[in-house]
Amino acid sequence: MLKTPVHRCSAITTGLKHLCVSNESGSCLLMLRSGRHGNRLLSTSSSVCGKALPRKKPREVVEISGLENISYAERMHFVPGLAKPIFSVWKPDFKDPFHYKSPKPEEMALYKDKSCYVFHQRTSLMEGVKQTLWLTKSKLIKGIPAQIMALADDPACQIENQDERVQNAIKHARFWDTTETRPPRERFCPTLLNSLLHLCGLQQFKHPALGERLLSRDYSLAASWHRGEDLIQVRGKNGMLLNSKSPLPAMADQEEVLSTADSFLETFYPIAPTIDLQNINVYDVKTDTGFREDYAYPHAHTLFFTHLKDGFLEQLRAKMVMFAFGNALARARALYGPEPQVLEKPVVLQSVATNGRLFQFVVFQLNTTDLTTDNGVKNLVWMEEQPLYDFAKVRPLIKKKVVQVPAGLAGYHPDTFKKFLAFYLHGAV
Repeated sequence: MLKTPVHRCSAITTGLKHLCVSNESGSCLLMLRSGRHGNRLLSTSSSVCGKALPRKKPREVVEISGLENISYAERMHFVPGLAKPIFSVWKPDFKDPFHYKSPKPEEMALYKDKSCYVFHQRTSLMEGVKQTLWLTKSKLIKGIPAQIMALADDPACQIENQDERVQNAIKHARFWDTTETRPPRERFCPTLLNSLLHLCGLQQFKHPALGERLLSRDYSLAASWHRGEDLIQVRGKNGMLLNSKSPLPAMADQEEVLSTADSFLETFYPIAPTIDLQNINVYDVKTDTGFREDYAYPHAHTLFFTHLKDGFLEQLRAKMVMFAFGNALARARALYGPEPQVLEKPVVLQSVATNGRLFQFVVFQLNTTDLTTDNGVKNLVWMEEQPLYDFAKVRPLIKKKVVQVPAGLAGYHPDTFKKFLAFYLHGAV
């Protein structure tokens, strides 16, 4: 506390509640009004604002054979000249999560000498899709398969007043659901995706097979495979998964699948393709779809992602391919067993991602589970990117007294939702 007389005066500056000034010491105390953290009491004294000194390293205890270490343990207080007592670690009879100390990795039951490379939700591949093609032994085909494009161009598969209802869904996510001038992506991106899925679900009266699907959230995936001498895993939670009672048909015929054996997989020598994956030694080698064996909707249909970051679209596409491959591999192992083989019926899985404006479409066809070498049949990946609209402004963008972008929704692309709807209807029409 200050021992000198203190005078209080009103503060004019915004955010200051009280200003206390001392005549002799010259120190001041400021109370800042903060709506998020309440009132803060700050001091300009060096003892409060100065940087904390580093903690001293404890002295090493020297043990000499034949000599007894005399400590002040029996006196229960510090005595100069006597050694500091060393007590055994106290272990309570109950589990205290606040004082839990994990054992060393070498002492854990799942510890293995051979390391494993893990891809999870927070992994970012610098080379993007090019890197995933080597990890999943796949061949990239630009565009969307012809079977899905036929559904997108079919007028019978479209919704009544489709463009108007989609634009209303965009306006609901960007304008009507919030009072902010520029709402955050964490708010409008999931709202837009859920609204579009709701529009697609309204087609159930035309296509009753849509009722044999279920949308799952927060499921956990685990898939393991060997690539060369490396053990790789895809695991963790990933987006929303639309499950179905029936699998998707194959996109490529048998002749096109066999022709992939002549394709070349690009490497990154001298950089290892697993450089961005997490290297761990405590793991369990397993393959799990995230659902029970008697689950009524066993077949994965489409993965949905919401991208809440600015940029990093190449990493988003890489994550879509990796998790689509992981879900397809887990399902193939459940159907055909763990032995590496060329699948009689390929496993097909779709993936759709959006950042609220751009939509990414991926179709993955798993043709083989023999992933150790680069030789033989490869898997297939179709990929395409397209915006749903160009601008959604609450206020017009004006530069030099000229309206560059008007207020409201501008640059709507109807073909994007047609592909989105075709992905949803695929397998039910």
